[in-house]
Amino acid sequence: PMTTQTHTPPHAHPSAPAPSLGADLLQSPRTHSAIRALVDEVQARSAHLTGVRGPTSPAARQSFDDAMAHAADSRGRPLLFPYLGSGLGNGALVELADGSVKWDMISGIGVHFFGHSHPALIEAALRGALSDTAMQGNLQGNLDQYEFLNTLVRLAKRQSRIAHGYLATNGVMANENALKVCYQKHAAAAPGGAPRVIAFKDCFMGRSVTMSQIGDAAANRVGIPLSTMVDYMPFYDPVTARAMGEARYLEVTLMHLRQYVERYPKQHACFIFELIQGEGGFNTAPREWLRALMHFCKDHGIAVWDDEIQTFGRTDQMFAFEALDLGDYVDVLCIGKMTQVCATLWTKDYNPGPGLLSGTFTGGGTTFKVGSKVLELLEHSDLYGEHGRASRHHALFAHHARALIAKHPQWFPTPTRPLGPTVTDLVGGRAGMMRFTPFGGDKDKVMKATKTMFDEGVIAFYCGHGPYHIRMLPVLREEDWPKVFECVERGLARAAG
Repeated sequence: PMTTQTHTPPHAHPSAPAPSLGADLLQSPRTHSAIRALVDEVQARSAHLTGVRGPTSPAARQSFDDAMAHAADSRGRPLLFPYLGSGLGNGALVELADGSVKWDMISGIGVHFFGHSHPALIEAALRGALSDTAMQGNLQGNLDQYEFLNTLVRLAKRQSRIAHGYLATNGVMANENALKVCYQKHAAAAPGGAPRVIAFKDCFMGRSVTMSQIGDAAANRVGIPLSTMVDYMPFYDPVTARAMGEARYLEVTLMHLRQYVERYPKQHACFIFELIQGEGGFNTAPREWLRALMHFCKDHGIAVWDDEIQTFGRTDQMFAFEALDLGDYVDVLCIGKMTQVCATLWTKDYNPGPGLLSGTFTGGGTTFKVGSKVLELLEHSDLYGEHGRASRHHALFAHHARALIAKHPQWFPTPTRPLGPTVTDLVGGRAGMMRFTPFGGDKDKVMKATKTMFDEGVIAFYCGHGPYHIRMLPVLREEDWPKVFECVERGLARAAG
């Protein structure tokens, strides 16, 4: 676990009068005692989940299969994995509704960073559940909504010019709000405004109508009329950079960017930077290359939008812009996933006019309380820095992945490169973002591997656009890796057979 503190005592001194009846409810010894009893009850059961196992009985499995069939009927298509959780877990271990237990190495695509049934987060959720309404909004929000936002802005502005923000219930809405902020700021740049955006090849932005058009995946916008004008820049390719020389490679990259700007003068509202690409393949780029692109944007009046929906909290600093020392360039920032509540943040210069950002829901009391606890745990953890737990965790992952590659080289041929960056290392990512590349990055074989690994007890996913990779966004528990890779090995053996 990330903290030894299980139960948070009431914040106010017992002798201090509560400012309101609502505050008195949260400070009440009876409330604290009831919450403590519930957290203890969860922990008592969670402790029984100690390893991978199958369904508890044939009847449980049949009931699970029936529930899966009902879920498929409701959705109109089967679930990708046969995953219906029971609501209980223990760190990286998660129990399914049939009583089976698996290693969760993808954590809801990065949402459950601290693991399943984490006591401090269960407690925070219970306190949030005492709110007078299930959901809060832009018009009527409780204190906990702005406690979360204030903390997030404070953390972001430590090494950037970020000053303000707006909350959203999911990442795609955070991105939609970011795009609106950029559009409005640059509306007067040219006749007709600045309707174009620049994004990296292989980016992913979400699945709204607009974000499906910006994201570089044709399958995600089938049948959608194309109304958003996007210019794509190639992401950093280490092999090409090495062959050309870094200086020449940067010169060619800037030449490519300059062509867009000269072709469409003053028509670009923003350049969207994934400092580490997520869905695109956990691709990384050196600071100086990214800095040069951002500097070009500054010189040409183009907003620098840092999309950290997936990277937030998972690099060797809390924000990826901190890890790369690029905060001074960031105009607009999006974060989400592990924070439970998503957000769009911006500098004073990009503060939008009234009416641009609004909405009925911003989140629920449980999500704000849990999100604030997540920020607290991150801020006061030993995760970050050159020798922090995040970097050590990645090193352990890489050690086990390389040992598997050495043991079964036939499963790990050199990847082909039909579409994506050249893969120079079969093990990649950074800190809490991890990937390895079996079967030459072939999509069908990699997707098959995720399913056979699931059957053997490990939940992982894929990323990349060719070559494809096995992606992990795991709970940061270093001691789990040997058992996890035993299951990974069995899964890959089945996929290779």
